[in-house]
Amino acid sequence: MELSIIVDLNKDAIGIVIRQLRLKRGLSQEVLSGFAGLARSHLAMIEIGDKIPNFETIWRIANALEMQAHELVLLIEKESYQIANKK
Repeated sequence: MELSIIVDLNKDAIGIVIRQLRLKRGLSQEVLSGFAGLARSHLAMIEIGDKIPNFETIWRIANALEMQAHELVLLIEKESYQIANKK
């Protein structure tokens, strides 16, 4: 599904998507953060919406999840759209 509308970034959506993908792959925060070269605490803060990752971090997390960055960003856009439409 391609989004043809502008979607505001929702920091909670970033964490929701990354956590869902991590759990779907059976990875702990420790393991995913290790694969991505991040501190576990940094990943935890992203997952709970306390930190917004920069593009390099998104890229590293996507690679650690064995996906391309644009795929991860698209999932985040979709989740942001769903959250916005629940309000």
